[in-house]
Amino acid sequence: MATPHTSSRTAPKALEKHPESPEFDRRRAWLITAMVVAFMLINYADKSVLGLAAVPIMDELDISNSTYGVISSSFSILFSLSGLVVGFVSSRISSRALLFTMALLWAVAQLPVLVVAAVPTLIAGRVLLGAAEGPAASMSMHALYKWFPLDRRGLPSALQISGAALGTLIAAPVVTWLITAFGWRSAFAALAVTSLTWSLIWWRVGHDGPYGQARPRGSGGSGSSGTSAPQPSEPRLPYRKLLLNGTVVGSIAGAFGASWALAVSHAWLPAYFRTQLDMTPGGAAAAISGISAFSFVLLLAVSPFADALNRRGVSSRWANGAPQGIAVVVAGLAMASFSFVGDGRLQVPLIAVAFGANAIVFPLHYMTTAAVVPTHQRGALFGIVAATGTLPGLVAPFLTGHLLDTAGSQSAGYTASFLLSAAVMLLSGLTALVYIRPERDARRLGLAPVGSAQADAPAQAGASKPLAQ
Repeated sequence: MATPHTSSRTAPKALEKHPESPEFDRRRAWLITAMVVAFMLINYADKSVLGLAAVPIMDELDISNSTYGVISSSFSILFSLSGLVVGFVSSRISSRALLFTMALLWAVAQLPVLVVAAVPTLIAGRVLLGAAEGPAASMSMHALYKWFPLDRRGLPSALQISGAALGTLIAAPVVTWLITAFGWRSAFAALAVTSLTWSLIWWRVGHDGPYGQARPRGSGGSGSSGTSAPQPSEPRLPYRKLLLNGTVVGSIAGAFGASWALAVSHAWLPAYFRTQLDMTPGGAAAAISGISAFSFVLLLAVSPFADALNRRGVSSRWANGAPQGIAVVVAGLAMASFSFVGDGRLQVPLIAVAFGANAIVFPLHYMTTAAVVPTHQRGALFGIVAATGTLPGLVAPFLTGHLLDTAGSQSAGYTASFLLSAAVMLLSGLTALVYIRPERDARRLGLAPVGSAQADAPAQAGASKPLAQ
């Protein structure tokens, strides 16, 4: 029996000769990437609009910090559950239909508050929006991976996640302008129209790609012979076994820490800039856009660099895993520090690191998770990982509001919230650093070696029957 090392050397020649091997459709793949980036841009604009409109909404409706925290946290009531459910059905429903339905629901979710501006309608809209956005990141990444082979996913993954940074970078000034010029309801209306427009375009162009099939077992395979015989299909593994392997646990931990900072940022950072740093609405929007620009630069630099390291033979643990843990730890240290720095010239850069450095975690944690899961179970695992990794959205905004109302002052409440966030992030980052080891866990699960040509062989060779994805 050939060793995995031998298989990885001989598989490329076999793949090149296989008559059924799908060619990489560069034009279509990058068109889908552009649509997915726009999808994520709208997604994060929808999430951030409540935070950007927090001060005028609280003033007009005369609501407390705790009540606003409940409204913000209500977004996450069904967020994780819907991500989990849709992940499991993603093997039976096309990505085209899933993303189309999500975007339509985003448009509908903005409507209640346009009819009646009150706490119940705000909560209803946020609950529906959270349910529709819960699967967005994982399913759009799943759709993207269907158009790119294993060694070309770094840059598209970074661009998909950069939709979040672009969403804030572009949406923050535009939405703030709408709120200032036409009232906060206008921002909700504009986002409803934008979501509807995207869904109609996606239905026309958003077809599923060819790289959605199973990859071979790592314990053997005909690829080692140098022939073009089809590879054996992957095993179907128990989800308990997949979820309890170290790489998935570490990836969830890293995403949990990053999502905690993201939840606090969406709900409270604009209000913090306005009330604690005495920024104007435009100044707060500019600061948030600056943080997003920082995240965007990191995303475009780190993920392609990780791809380059993988191609040079650097282990996935150090190319994709360690940067996740390091990013969350560094952001946690910045989070713990900036409240105690009186000099604004130092405070603002620390805030940027605290809320912006986490961005690189999201594309990398999908890449490390994908390395230790059979391809036909990837959509479900992405849904589970997204559901557990994004639970902070249900807790962090409410806790911050509660701390603001119970502390001796708003300043003390924000400091307590940021220190709590820092503790969560440091623990999460250290867990990711210790547990993410894709090569080890892929071997234990009987999958093809991470980063080997064999790992993507059946998807490219068309060896197994396509799933209805």
